[in-house]
Amino acid sequence: MAGSTRFVIIGGGLAGAKAVEALRGNGFDGQVTLFADEEHLPYERPPLSKEYLTGKKTLTDFTVQSSDWYRDHDADLRLGARVSAVDPSDHAVALPDGTSVRYDKLLLATGSASRRPPIPGADADAVHYLRTYDDAVALNSVLTEGSSLAVVGAGWIGLEVAAAARQRGVDVTVVETAKQPLAAALGERVGEVFAELHRDHRVDLRLETQVEEITTTGGKATGLKLRDGSTVATDAVLVAVGAQPNIELAEQAGLAMGDGGVLVDASLRTSDPDIYAVGDIAAAEHPLFGGRIRTEHWANALKQPAVAAAGMLGKPGEYAELPYFFTDQYDLGMEYAGHAAGFERVVFRGDMAGREFVAFWLDGDNRVLAGMNVNVWDVLEDVKALIRSGISVDPGKLADPERPLAELLG
Repeated sequence: MAGSTRFVIIGGGLAGAKAVEALRGNGFDGQVTLFADEEHLPYERPPLSKEYLTGKKTLTDFTVQSSDWYRDHDADLRLGARVSAVDPSDHAVALPDGTSVRYDKLLLATGSASRRPPIPGADADAVHYLRTYDDAVALNSVLTEGSSLAVVGAGWIGLEVAAAARQRGVDVTVVETAKQPLAAALGERVGEVFAELHRDHRVDLRLETQVEEITTTGGKATGLKLRDGSTVATDAVLVAVGAQPNIELAEQAGLAMGDGGVLVDASLRTSDPDIYAVGDIAAAEHPLFGGRIRTEHWANALKQPAVAAAGMLGKPGEYAELPYFFTDQYDLGMEYAGHAAGFERVVFRGDMAGREFVAFWLDGDNRVLAGMNVNVWDVLEDVKALIRSGISVDPGKLADPERPLAELLG
């Protein structure tokens, strides 16, 4: 494919940048146009709630490629450019100024936006959300020693920001409706580990509690009013109650939708053979798990574009990577691999009280669906191998820290 052939990528995050890399790396010498909503060069998002807030990284450190790289690879990078519509019949994307750009193949890498719950006061000054670098800059400015922050939601973003804030001497209150942090993702027993971690670092963690209102004075947030009648006074509020995939363009284009995203096959192709989708929005057929998986994980944005680019170039490929994510909070580091949907039991090996353990999610046949290592390193590849093997394991042996995981593979 060459000459006047044009591939268009919508989405200026990690996935969009990796798609340009993959296309050029696979010898595509046609035109590549990347539309990015933000004015910043494409960057990775995990550091926004981790190293950026703790002062360990700046934007340059997690920017994927320099502007010179895009120029040297003849990529038409359009920053601050929002696509308003996709017309599959005309193979064109429309821009707000009334112009359009035609494509031969299109990749949707539109990512997610912060969920905005219908809480009174949620749009007041000093109420923060964290999805973009500009969001992180605004939040960073209020995390000053001796100040206070109220976090609505004890998910990954909320807890990572809470950890960063405590390390900067900020008083932190976290409010969560569930019985434990991360209960929906990891279960209550593992959630309790994270609850105790934050309590040990003097976070005021209020569980099974709902925010009725963000109280304001003069249009600025000053606290939370909780359903149990209690209140929290604060200098700033972070609302971190999950992400909403940006699927509006896909819906408008008439693509098949489901599982909260855009339906794609294992090659990441949508119901339109000339349109592919990756990252947070892609509900992809997974060859290992025998169903569709849509996860909002950094690893998908990193690795899915290479598969989609191959498909756009007419080459065979399928995305068979295991879902993967990680977190760093205080002195706790964690990696998770796999997909625990339909699990029936969780097996632990190691010291949960000391926060050095591995957890395994098993199905009814004692096959490992997912695994998580907490402050235990050099086991991730064995965990992945157990998941991929599909073999039944002895839970007692799995729980025995003296028995190498590799032995269970037979």
